[in-house]
Parts: sequence; C-alpha cells; structure tokens
Amino acid sequence: MNHIGLSATLSALVVLGLSMPTLAQTIDGSATDDILALAQGYGEATLETQENGLPRIAGKVDGIPYQVFFLNCGSGTCEDINFYAGFGGIKPPMDALNAWNRDKRFGRAYLDGDLDAVIEYDINLEYGVTLENLNAAFGVWSLVLGQFAEYVGYKAQ
Repeated sequence: MNHIGLSATLSALVVLGLSMPTLAQTIDGSATDDILALAQGYGEATLETQENGLPRIAGKVDGIPYQVFFLNCGSGTCEDINFYAGFGGIKPPMDALNAWNRDKRFGRAYLDGDLDAVIEYDINLEYGVTLENLNAAFGVWSLVLGQFAEYVGYKAQ
C-alpha cells in the first residue's frame, strides 16, 4: 500500500474511531420528555410537577406505582433522578429489609417515617448518560420494583 493509501485508511479509522462515542444519544436531567418516553416504555407514566416546582414522573410497572423525582436542579437541568416506591401499610421487619439490602445489588430498601416499606434507586445524570444506559436503568428499576413488591407482599391492583 502506498503512502497516500495508508494515510487515507488511517485517517478514515481515526475519524470513525473518534466519532463512535458521539453516535449514542446523550441526555441529561433537562430531557424530561425523553426520560418520560423511557418510563412509558415500561408501563403507564405521566409527567407531573412536585410541590417545589421540579418535575416528577408518576408511573406504574405491572400495576405497581412508583415515582421518579428530579433532584439537584438548577439552570434548567437536574443532576439526579430518584426512582421511588413506597408501600403504605406494608410494614416488614427490619431484618427482612436488612436481608434485602445485603443480598441485592440494586435498590435501597428502608422503612419510612410511618414504618412502611420503601425502595429507591438513584441515577446520576450530571454530565449526561446515553439513552441506552438510561433505558437499561429503567429496566433494572422495573425488575427491582417487581421483586421488592413481591418480597414485601404487595399485591398490584
């Protein structure tokens, strides 16, 4: 291969290599519509407003209600989202929640102020994530939510 052919091939590889990461769509906490669309891919979901004016998604996966809170917001974007599901009236023993937290990688379980079961899952969006990565996080959340609901004895209505 001559020098010009080699240079053209290397240039093409460098351009392709450098542009590969930009092919994936990156979104951050300002992309509420994109995040809502992901939530809707897993079940019912609507965009609402929290009392403090920040966005919140109210959704259901297989009949199990949850919320996605947008947190640490400023200048039109939010740094984090928090998946949250509280199970009012379901009061598992602390040993059961400790076992969940010890044995499961995803989802932080605890008792809220009324001693009801809660599961949460946080995602950092400060510098953006790919749409595919956030979709995977919604997939993890939908699994965790279903497993936890079953674990604490919640029956979807």
